[in-house]
Amino acid sequence: MLNIPVLEELRTKTDLRITFLDETTVRRALQKKQSSEIPADLFRFECMEGKQGQCVWEDHPALRSHRALYAGLGSSLTLESYRQAAAVARNALKPWSARSVILDFPSTLPKNLSTTEVAQAMTEGWLLASYCFDRYQKKIKQKEPHLSFFVKEKREKRQVERGIKQGILFAQATSFARDLVNTPAMHTTPKDLVLAAQELTGKGSQISLKLFDETKLKRMKAGGILAIAQGSMHAPFLVHLVYKPVRKAAKKIALVGKAVTFDSGGLSLKPWEAMVTMKSDMAGAATILGIFSVLKELNIPYEVHGIFAACENMPSGSAIRPGDIVKMMNGTTVEIITTDAEGRMTLADSLTYAAKIAPDLLIDLATLTGASVVALGEEVAALLSTTNRWKRHFLNAAEESGEKIWELPLEKNYEKLLESDVADLRNIGNKYGGALTASLFLQHFVENYPWIHVEMAGPAFAEKVFEPYIPKGGTGFGVRSCLHFLLS
Repeated sequence: MLNIPVLEELRTKTDLRITFLDETTVRRALQKKQSSEIPADLFRFECMEGKQGQCVWEDHPALRSHRALYAGLGSSLTLESYRQAAAVARNALKPWSARSVILDFPSTLPKNLSTTEVAQAMTEGWLLASYCFDRYQKKIKQKEPHLSFFVKEKREKRQVERGIKQGILFAQATSFARDLVNTPAMHTTPKDLVLAAQELTGKGSQISLKLFDETKLKRMKAGGILAIAQGSMHAPFLVHLVYKPVRKAAKKIALVGKAVTFDSGGLSLKPWEAMVTMKSDMAGAATILGIFSVLKELNIPYEVHGIFAACENMPSGSAIRPGDIVKMMNGTTVEIITTDAEGRMTLADSLTYAAKIAPDLLIDLATLTGASVVALGEEVAALLSTTNRWKRHFLNAAEESGEKIWELPLEKNYEKLLESDVADLRNIGNKYGGALTASLFLQHFVENYPWIHVEMAGPAFAEKVFEPYIPKGGTGFGVRSCLHFLLS
């Protein structure tokens, strides 16, 4: 694992030292013309106000560094303030080749934030801003600078080290998911997702794998998965990862992800513009794989199940057609109105399978509908749930992680929009409320288990920079929220 040391003394020179300043600290220091955090002669640079996203460079030999960078935290200090400030600082030095960097850990924190939490947030911001997907480019990636933290209070060292360790794991898990989403569909087939899952298992991993190929899926009568996959040359798989803690688990949590490795829309073909980012339609599965990559290291106390149906939605002579009727794993019949509403079909069978393990909580993560993007934009995910208790915990975890999630209702009156004349259900409602009707469709397959549906079609793939630590491409959305949730 990456090593980021915590220093108690500054004995050697460094290329860059970074100090984080909030607006209140800067304002008071400018009034008094002195501060323990700001060198006296920096006050001639009164353009430094401590605002979020602001950076000021300074050459200052007294700091035992060639250069100094002052990064603003803003006024209302939250974990996201520190996460973003660290990311802004990391982005600021990208044009400059630095071999070593020291981050000054803030000497005073808001009373509602712990030292460990802030250290974790800063580590996440720095490492996620450093992320680069250059697997298919000739250019050589700039070498990462050696990073250290400096603490003024020795009693804080262990807490900072603990936060750094956790931040590294959160960032690594998120980057794991980002890499999977960014890889082209030609190299992320259903079989490739199976291989990614297999690599997480092995001696000492505490993770086991159950794998169901096309033959087994037929025996299981997984009609939804098989119907969507039948137009592709790539056979489908149902993947079931199981993590068991060393001690007996108090709870059993099932994570279910959408894993359509490429979504052309099937015979209800998407326009070419809408297909460009459809390699990301397996982002739910990528999130699960990212989470499982660090469960052991984080010592998660719950039994965690990761389930996804890996398949591809393609048009061909053997593809499912509008008007066809599919019998799902739980016996429900579904009339296919559009083959581009494929994710709910594969998720329905995955949820049916997950319900058989009798979990204390079911969570699914999916790039399910464009309607959620229309409702909430590209940066905010939707959450729909049947459980108030677990839902509150999950939303709190998302807030800690900085991932934006907003609750939408499971409106019972919209159930009638899924009524079919020839089957138990239609696979799509009308043109309104698509995110709600898709969720209501899924609810038919979770039985009575507490259930949270995270609709992340917008934030799973960034077509523009969302935050200083979220570049274009796969974002790894949901990884950090779920890990915060599992740790809480």
